[in-house]
Amino acid sequence: MKYPNPARRRFLKASGIAIALPPMPSLAGASTAQRAAEKPVRMVCVGNEFGMYPGAFWPESAGGDYELTPLLEPLAKHRSDLTLFSHLDHGLKGGHFAVHTFLTGVKAAEARGMPDGGISLDQRAAEHVGALTRFPSLTIGSEGGLHGGCRMSWTRTGTRVPPIDGPNELFRMLFLDDDANAKRKATDRIELQGSILDAVLGDAKSLGRRLNKSDNRKLDEYLSSVRDVEVRLDLQKQWQDVPKPAPPIEEPKDEGLTRDLPKIYDLIALALQTDSTRVATLEVGGSFAARDLGISQGYHSLSHHGQVPEKIDLLVQIERYQVEQFARFLDKLKSIQQDESDLTLLDSTMALFGSGMGNANSHTNHDLPVILAGGGFHHGEHRRYPEESRRRVPLCNLYVSMLHRFGVESDSFATSTGTLRGLEFA
Repeated sequence: MKYPNPARRRFLKASGIAIALPPMPSLAGASTAQRAAEKPVRMVCVGNEFGMYPGAFWPESAGGDYELTPLLEPLAKHRSDLTLFSHLDHGLKGGHFAVHTFLTGVKAAEARGMPDGGISLDQRAAEHVGALTRFPSLTIGSEGGLHGGCRMSWTRTGTRVPPIDGPNELFRMLFLDDDANAKRKATDRIELQGSILDAVLGDAKSLGRRLNKSDNRKLDEYLSSVRDVEVRLDLQKQWQDVPKPAPPIEEPKDEGLTRDLPKIYDLIALALQTDSTRVATLEVGGSFAARDLGISQGYHSLSHHGQVPEKIDLLVQIERYQVEQFARFLDKLKSIQQDESDLTLLDSTMALFGSGMGNANSHTNHDLPVILAGGGFHHGEHRRYPEESRRRVPLCNLYVSMLHRFGVESDSFATSTGTLRGLEFA
């Protein structure tokens, strides 16, 4: 492997990202070797654009004996594997325009002053993984739908992570190797892009000496985006000649997000099982076609139901289908044994399910629907946190706890005030 030159290494180090190498015990330092030997922890984040209808989602009681509402019934067999959280959010307003803060905790315009910028939870975990897996993270969604499609995953520099659009593309990424000619072209492309970046960094260093303070800040923002490209290029080089796993299923066809949900979940499970990735994100957006469930009205229009009972019934059908597919995903993870232990893939996988929208009908972003399953936590409860504004607990406290479980040694994330009290490792 060709390593970056010293200037590029210093640039990356100053940016706050360490690129981990694949596990090579003969070359690795103690920390890398230790990480490679640890049992991997995984994270899957699932979100939708329109939330869950509160009247069919929230139970009246808290604790371990909470009642199963219509939208929680599909998860009945997993009660002991999950925790339901109420009154957690980011304290934001903005309706649809705040939905995309679900995994970041901050709006893009307010992220510049944050220590980690506007990075999303999944990408913070992906930084920790580095190149230990072929894909530090997988982001699945759609470019279609409301407000520009899938916008749940964001890098440290505020760049949206473009989604993998459908199960066919995801399958080909995970299991199909390029032929020799395609690999040669890919190598040439990586080297060319690396040369261009070297030239950009050299020009920027020279230019920076002649700029005032304000213009230097603009230059720094531009160079931050260059860093994202550098990271991707180095990862591509490291895995260029490593064969992909053999495909365990036939190549799927794309049929639209609604019909594709089961296939996408199955592929995410396979990606985790083969250690192709340890971080995956799935956003169910406006491209979700209600007509594929036999519903003639659109998902978005039904989310603005105006308290009309017939529209609410149809909306709950759509949301229940999404919960059913998430429950099926938990079934899948729980059926996969890890090594020769009694632990399943669900035991090592934190599966977060929720939304940045609390109530789509009123365009509110508080009291977000949040479920966390698996991952080695003590589960089995509906945990109700204070509702009063002065006592509210940030959703980002949950994210700090999840990052700790993932192995990230950080005491803060976005607007957090600490870890989430009461959520303990099993």
